[in-house]
Amino acid sequence: MSAENKPAAVAAPAAANPQMSTSEKPSLATRLLGGSFGLSLGALIAALFLGGVLIALTDPATQKASSYFFARPLDTLAAAWKSATNAYIAMFHGSIYNPNAKSFTASIRPLTETLTVATPLIFAGLAVALPFRAGMFNIGAQGQIILGALVSGYVGFTYDLPAPVLILMVVLGGMVGGALWGGLVGLLKAKTGAHEVILSIMLNYIAANLILLLLKTPGFQREGSSNPISPILPEGALFPLLLGKGFRLHWGFILAIVAVIFAAWLINRSTVGFRLRAVGANPHAARTAGINVSNGYIVVMAIAGALAGLAGAAQVAGTEKVLTTGIAATFGFDAITVALLGRAKPWGTFFAALLYGAFRAGGVTMQVETGTNIDIVLVVQALIVLFIAAPPLVRTIFRLPDPENPKKASSKISLQEAK
Repeated sequence: MSAENKPAAVAAPAAANPQMSTSEKPSLATRLLGGSFGLSLGALIAALFLGGVLIALTDPATQKASSYFFARPLDTLAAAWKSATNAYIAMFHGSIYNPNAKSFTASIRPLTETLTVATPLIFAGLAVALPFRAGMFNIGAQGQIILGALVSGYVGFTYDLPAPVLILMVVLGGMVGGALWGGLVGLLKAKTGAHEVILSIMLNYIAANLILLLLKTPGFQREGSSNPISPILPEGALFPLLLGKGFRLHWGFILAIVAVIFAAWLINRSTVGFRLRAVGANPHAARTAGINVSNGYIVVMAIAGALAGLAGAAQVAGTEKVLTTGIAATFGFDAITVALLGRAKPWGTFFAALLYGAFRAGGVTMQVETGTNIDIVLVVQALIVLFIAAPPLVRTIFRLPDPENPKKASSKISLQEAK
């Protein structure tokens, strides 16, 4: 090789690399449409569309029109469109704004109900999302909510303290109860290698039976009652109402926003969050880099449990004002879907929780006003999970780009790469 050719041979790779990085870097539109936002939005639209199809299929007017479909097909399509749109409009009236209400207060009450229902979902969704980022699947939020509610409720109706101090103790009690229940999962996984899914499932059952047992014992059961129900929490132990007595929305929603901000800072800005993300990306590489993976499991599950415990505190000291066996409802299991729809990101989880709160709040109005079965809401939620779990399907349906596989900018660069 001559001296003239050597510099060219050495310079060729250096000249090709900048061109390759420029051509392969996805654009902002590609990252937006093909990333988490586009996939979540596509999954929601597809689920609502299929839900509308199911609403139309079960609508008596649509079924009647379909009997003469081949003679007048537009009648069937019009009936199907009317049934689906009326159902979703009724859901909007029951979850966001009701223009038919007699007063402004009544008009915005649906929105406040959505925020009230979304509050425990935000906490529980974060409790599932954070372990996702650390490579763990926390399906024990249900039990962690129950333990948080147990401790919060007991503190609330047992101790006689000034209102600010008592509310603070109620909040801390919920966090401690949930953190202990969640941290136990992390501890057993770290020390024994047991899978967190099996552990959290078993602890869910233990928590459900534990609250049933305690609510039948003195100290927890309401005096003079044979039902498993606690005394009503005093006024000083309750979260203050956010908009006054005409609404159920309480300061637990503000606490939920604070929790989202904290979770976003923790996972994206803090040293602890960096270590947790490293463990989630590759625990073997993280261990090689000197990160204590076992401690990471314990820490993330304790934090997740504390967040779920706040959901229990919000329920018992904010919405229900009393401790019952149904205090956790199905928030812990719905939180899995919320975290999936939010792509395990704090703010994504927040908005996904608001959406699910709207589903829950508006589902009842949809059934009352249109006669649509409220179980349709559950079907839509399940469909969202289905589409979220299949990103290639969503990309195919809506022709969304894939940021991980951007197309080459030009054939010229492809030829250069081939050389």
